[in-house]
Amino acid sequence: MKNLGLFCLLFACIGFGSCKNNEKEKVVDTEKVEAEKIVSVACYKALYEKDTIDLKINSWQDGTITGDMEMIVFNMPEKHGKISGEFRGDTLFASYTFIQGGYEKKTYKNPMAFLKKGDELILGNGKIEFAMGASYFVKGEPIDFESVKYRFTTVDCAE
Repeated sequence: MKNLGLFCLLFACIGFGSCKNNEKEKVVDTEKVEAEKIVSVACYKALYEKDTIDLKINSWQDGTITGDMEMIVFNMPEKHGKISGEFRGDTLFASYTFIQGGYEKKTYKNPMAFLKKGDELILGNGKIEFAMGASYFVKGEPIDFESVKYRFTTVDCAE
């Protein structure tokens, strides 16, 4: 009889504990939805000789940046992908995950840095290292925003 009472008490405690967890999950979900509101959308285009890059950036309420980028570089397969990152001061540090051409089975990921000057974004050049399958800018090495190919100007976003 004591074992049955103990079992019922244990079962009740587990039930009440799981109810509390559901309340916490609902609060976290509500906070996540509130933090996930787009504050602004901006579109950019960069032209260099026969190259064209289209960039759409979504600025989120929590400070993160997401977007889409399409790179059409002369004599290279087209690159289509997503960027995600954040501004640190006036520089957007982002990761570009993309596919080349129509081959969707393999994705690539590169770090990118964009300097914001007024309404313009400048794609910087920096030394990149690879470690454990990931690429990143070398810490302590400067990113060059002066001698660059791609300077993005604002354009109207296409629906």
